[in-house]
Amino acid sequence: MNRHRWLLFLILSAQYLIVYFHRVSPAVVAQDLVSSFDISATALGVLASAYFYPYAMMQVPVGILSDSWGPKKTIVVFSLVAAFGAIGFGLAPRFGFAIAARACVGLGLAAVFVSTMRIFGLWFRGAQLARVAGALMAVGGIGWFSATTPLAFLSGLVGWRIAIILVGCASLVVIFFIWRFIEDSPEAKGLPPVVEAGEAVFSGKRNIFDDLAIVLKNKYFWSIAVWFIMRGGALFGFFGLWAGPYLKDVYGLSKGTAGGILSMIAVAMIFVSPIIGHLSDKTLKSRKKILVWSSLLNVLCFACVLYFFDRLGIISLYILFFLMGITISSVGTVAIVTAKELFPGEIAGTSMGMINLFPFIGAIVFQPLMGFVLDRAGMAKGAYPLFAYRQMLWIYFITSVFAFLSILKCKETYQG
Repeated sequence: MNRHRWLLFLILSAQYLIVYFHRVSPAVVAQDLVSSFDISATALGVLASAYFYPYAMMQVPVGILSDSWGPKKTIVVFSLVAAFGAIGFGLAPRFGFAIAARACVGLGLAAVFVSTMRIFGLWFRGAQLARVAGALMAVGGIGWFSATTPLAFLSGLVGWRIAIILVGCASLVVIFFIWRFIEDSPEAKGLPPVVEAGEAVFSGKRNIFDDLAIVLKNKYFWSIAVWFIMRGGALFGFFGLWAGPYLKDVYGLSKGTAGGILSMIAVAMIFVSPIIGHLSDKTLKSRKKILVWSSLLNVLCFACVLYFFDRLGIISLYILFFLMGITISSVGTVAIVTAKELFPGEIAGTSMGMINLFPFIGAIVFQPLMGFVLDRAGMAKGAYPLFAYRQMLWIYFITSVFAFLSILKCKETYQG
């Protein structure tokens, strides 16, 4: 049983690594994309966010499919769309084709997280779930890291197009392993269920509209939803796209150095996410405390970046980006687990699909919005003016305050 559970974790987390790679890869190759397709900052924001439109729209459907059709089948079918979309993106001859291909990547990868968490919920006991989710986020951090310095190196070696195509091919290999070795539940493998007493086992028979109504009528669900919109706007809108140009234009850093600083988000995810899960389950025995204190720290981090603006040293930038990696990305799984624990276990896929919609609404709004802010200021000598980046940081500071105020209203869901 234990051997199969951890094999299951390794295979599914490999696909989640690819999810995070595609989410944030535009930050490092932003200038390459601008040059290849001859586009403006606003258009670059549209291209990057093309991933998030279908990703966001599909969160509720894939949650429902995960509960009714089965999570394994959902992952395999959708991931095939993503793999061929990535290959198409690397081959894209025109801007419009690139948008369509990146949208296919987002559409396909939309199924991975929710369906994976649905499977984990049936293979791991409740006391282990936050820690397993934290470990999954750590693997996502490896995916984020692979889209920083390694992608900068690989794209410099073979070009951004070949780099993306290689990732698409790697995804096809992972999909084969998912199809071959993963089962939805222990019962499907001929093993006894591992869910705790009182928690429903996957049956595949649910009333979709009743489940959605239960989720949407819960007031605590909406406090987490608002928090996720604000956090998603910062995570994917700034760190996933515009932080790279910010570091190069404001501080004059090279692509490699900027990629190194951006990798601190990934380092935080890799090393801190499992610790966050342990703190939530064993030390603090609380979900809400983690979310509240991390949100407050995030406000302070953005205040610091805004106040010092272009006067931070390289070491300070590394430290601040590491701290913001903790406060924005590492605690995300705690919020997901909180949303799951608000509802009965049999609608876990639907509740997680619903809540996982909101960070990508933030990405959809903030990636092109920040491109518009930069384009309105205009480019001079190949760089955007400092005041435009200052306006951008003010927006993110305000969103961090809203996130903090929203999560204060969240319900504590930890039950031991």
